[in-house]
Amino acid sequence: MKFTLSEWIILAVVGSVHFCSAICISLQAPFYPEEAEKKGCTATEYGFVFGSFELVTFISSPVFGSLVQKVGLKYMLVIGIVLNALSTIAFGYLTYIDERNIFLLLSLCLRVLESLGATGAMVATFSLTAISFPESVASTFSALEVCYGMGYIVGPTLGALLFEVGGFSLPFVVMGVVTLGMSFLVCILIKKGVPSPTKANAKVTHLMSVPTVLVNSIATVITATAMGYYSATLEPHIRGFGLSSVEVGFVFIITGGTYALIAPVIGYVCDTGLNPKKIMIIGTILTVISYSLVGPAPFMPIEKYGRTVLILRCLTVFFGT
Repeated sequence: MKFTLSEWIILAVVGSVHFCSAICISLQAPFYPEEAEKKGCTATEYGFVFGSFELVTFISSPVFGSLVQKVGLKYMLVIGIVLNALSTIAFGYLTYIDERNIFLLLSLCLRVLESLGATGAMVATFSLTAISFPESVASTFSALEVCYGMGYIVGPTLGALLFEVGGFSLPFVVMGVVTLGMSFLVCILIKKGVPSPTKANAKVTHLMSVPTVLVNSIATVITATAMGYYSATLEPHIRGFGLSSVEVGFVFIITGGTYALIAPVIGYVCDTGLNPKKIMIIGTILTVISYSLVGPAPFMPIEKYGRTVLILRCLTVFFGT
């Protein structure tokens, strides 16, 4: 499809928002668990900090969807980006808090604020994309998914590299400042007169009563759970291999890289006639196999430690994703 200059600008802006949001989500995965354990937090506690992001997104998305008509796309996008950036910067200074309960409480609060900001921005970008590209929604949404997947690649890697250079605070400050700069670009590049989406008559409960929508929603939840599960558990699990923070960051590339590469391919395959239900079944089976190997599960005859075994098991995440 041929886009005008203004459409290319909108596509670049919303793609950058998706890219930065994914980085902020995955930035702390290689090093936050170890920092939390130094403060006395358990895996369950800092795992809830990670999971709170998706929980808040799940709860707040319908709310932002209704508010976008009142607030306006541009204003919601800017406010969401700014809130996401400021909470990300503040998260980096948690390292100076030694009291366990305060550290945990502030981690949770900042993660919730980060999720609210990212969710508001993402809802606005999805609405803006649907309005700006009514004739090529599938193509543009696929491009945004690639940007999101690339952010998942860059996030852990960049976070680990900056952590090695400047400690816990540097990754969050750098990424927060970059994300804050995105808000200025949005103010400059996105026109003030962008129309808001029309009010939808269907409610979430009515949509969920449709079997196809319900099954797709469950599949989306399972996929997000499968990808997010490693954020809290993979780093402590592979700590016994003696990997550096940078090496751990590269391990996290696998999931994000797979997501970025495979999402457009799967979309194309579905558009050309292959039944999506078959792909969902195959993906679910591969996810079960990958989790069994990465653990490894008690019934799998695989030793837990050894770099060769680590590479083999982590590569199964590629197929499971």
